[in-house]
Amino acid sequence: MTSPLALLGGKPVIDQQTPHFSWPPLPDSATAAVLDQLDEGISIYDRSGVIARLEDALGDYFDARHAVLTSSGTAALYSMYAACGIGPGDEVIVPAYTFFATATPLLHLGATPVLADCDTSGNIDPQDVPRRITDRTKAIAVTHMWGMPAQIQTLNRLADGYGLQLLEDASHAHGASVSGKKVGTFGRAAAFSMNGPKPLSAGEGGFVLTDDDEVYHRVLLHGQYNKRCRNEIPADIELSRYAVTGMGLKHRIHPIAAAIGLEQLSHLDDYLSGRQRIAEYIGEKLDPELGITVTWHEPEVQPSWYGLTMRYETEFFDGVSVERFHAALQAEGCDEIDRPGSTCPLNLLPLFQDPGPLFPAFTGKLAYAPGDYPRAEQTHHATLKLPVWHRDEDLPLVDRYIEAIYKVIAHHADLKG
Repeated sequence: MTSPLALLGGKPVIDQQTPHFSWPPLPDSATAAVLDQLDEGISIYDRSGVIARLEDALGDYFDARHAVLTSSGTAALYSMYAACGIGPGDEVIVPAYTFFATATPLLHLGATPVLADCDTSGNIDPQDVPRRITDRTKAIAVTHMWGMPAQIQTLNRLADGYGLQLLEDASHAHGASVSGKKVGTFGRAAAFSMNGPKPLSAGEGGFVLTDDDEVYHRVLLHGQYNKRCRNEIPADIELSRYAVTGMGLKHRIHPIAAAIGLEQLSHLDDYLSGRQRIAEYIGEKLDPELGITVTWHEPEVQPSWYGLTMRYETEFFDGVSVERFHAALQAEGCDEIDRPGSTCPLNLLPLFQDPGPLFPAFTGKLAYAPGDYPRAEQTHHATLKLPVWHRDEDLPLVDRYIEAIYKVIAHHADLKG
């Protein structure tokens, strides 16, 4: 049998060199910001210089009272959970489908992540949360997967109704909003990542947002010891006596990363507008009746489009597996179409099935298994993900990706066997 599919010997649609997508954009202004920071200083021990400038800018952008920069999004999550009083014996409801760092800091704090299944967007399902709540539940943590906001207003009401803290992992969702309110400002606190491919990138880094003074002071004590704590925690607060040592952890961002992050923040809204245009373009071009359904949003929701996810409808493709279909797309040159790996249902990972070898002091119950979260597992298995370009000059390449998708759809029967 001969076939025009590249996987079966045909000519690929795309022969352009990879990578087809790189992030973040680094204009001359980014280079200048780094060089200026080299002159200004590469070690900052307090809230001054570029650290203060970026934290102030983040506070203004999100309309938040406090922003604290960290070395990574994982560090931001760790400090956020610690600052919100999560500790041994506590339970925190987290999405079953998320990047594992949403939950791993809880293990370091002796708390138990309680998984809840996902909705059709891949985000935590508010309808699955109530049955997970016990008298040990202290918070609900929400990830906004791939920059698509979760049902955050419903989750906020749910948390209030049960007297729980709502905490946001907004690592994918810089600038996303619901009814005009930015993601990361709905709960008691939020953690963001600024590592390589995130919509707001500093190369590496993260930050915590909160309007709560106590959370702010405890975030400082968790990972910003000595000068910052001595300068920013009022002397009449009991915790100020721990200012010199804090909790003995250092989560400070590097000033060079902060300089990149500050320069990138000045372009963020333009980047997001460009991503929205191209996401809409892709969504309009892909016919959902042809077996590939783009994850979309309600009118009041504005995603950040960290990624555009597509659901593979196996029934349409007469039993051709998503693995086979993905291999055919990659053979056509669509190297940027991804099947997420480490971001997956947490119950599939050994750490959440048997944490004991890595966390011998952990006393909570944690023994998840494959099959425990069917919707999360089905969603993960069927997900294909595209990056979302932001420039009009990227549209010819986007068109080639769309052409390749339609080519594989049209000839999917050739992939059987």
